[in-house]
Amino acid sequence: MATSEAKGKTDATTNAIVIRKCRELDELRSCVALQKEVWNFSDAELIPLRMFVVAEKIGGQVIGAFEDDQMIGFALAIPGIRDGHPYLHSQMVGVREGYRNSGLGRRIKWFQRDDALSRGFELMEWTFDPLEIKNAYLNIEKLGAIARRYQVNQYGLTTSPLQGGLPSDRLIAEWWLKSKRVQAAQQGCAVPRIEAQRTIEVPAPIYEWKASSTMRNHAKSIQDNNKTLFIQAFSNGLSVLNFTRDAAGNGIFGLGKWDENVNFS
Repeated sequence: MATSEAKGKTDATTNAIVIRKCRELDELRSCVALQKEVWNFSDAELIPLRMFVVAEKIGGQVIGAFEDDQMIGFALAIPGIRDGHPYLHSQMVGVREGYRNSGLGRRIKWFQRDDALSRGFELMEWTFDPLEIKNAYLNIEKLGAIARRYQVNQYGLTTSPLQGGLPSDRLIAEWWLKSKRVQAAQQGCAVPRIEAQRTIEVPAPIYEWKASSTMRNHAKSIQDNNKTLFIQAFSNGLSVLNFTRDAAGNGIFGLGKWDENVNFS
């Protein structure tokens, strides 16, 4: 796995792709434009240029991936605080079509980690759709995040076709940057396997079901059932610690007890 180091520098170059912090207005405008391209939000739902400017000024992150000076990916994070502890909330990571499934999104996340650690942060969080199998696998297995909170319809009904008209239910990924599982993931090792106390499955055809007017209700029933299972599991002290895919492509969340010493819950 190629990673970008941010120890005393802001650039990381591999295969002619440079990952670095964005500070100039033109770069921040490119983030807004790429956001529109990736998610196809309505203008009312776009995060505006002003927010990118503020995030860069107040200790957040605006990070861009460039090929020949053309932005092909970006990340936006803002600082937060909970129970007196600071953290970074990664609001979005977007990669241009044609560069997806190439590991670029993962490289951007590792750059985020390096930068966060260099500034004293030990935790990053973000939300992700528990029906998105590829994204769940990246977050849990490739990055080493855990999840133990479920937000119901966090953003309301959105205009993005990726949501398929379903409520925007989200799991909250906790990325404990110094944890053993995250360090193992950065080194290209598998995160520790657990004997799951509960599993929750996402059927492989869920993408087609969400996109189909005749199957969308079935996708909604899967979402509702899994929502109940997640909330029950989290209330019993379980966390998402593993994510596997079976031979048919179904995604399987593995839940167990999170036993690594953490600073706050």
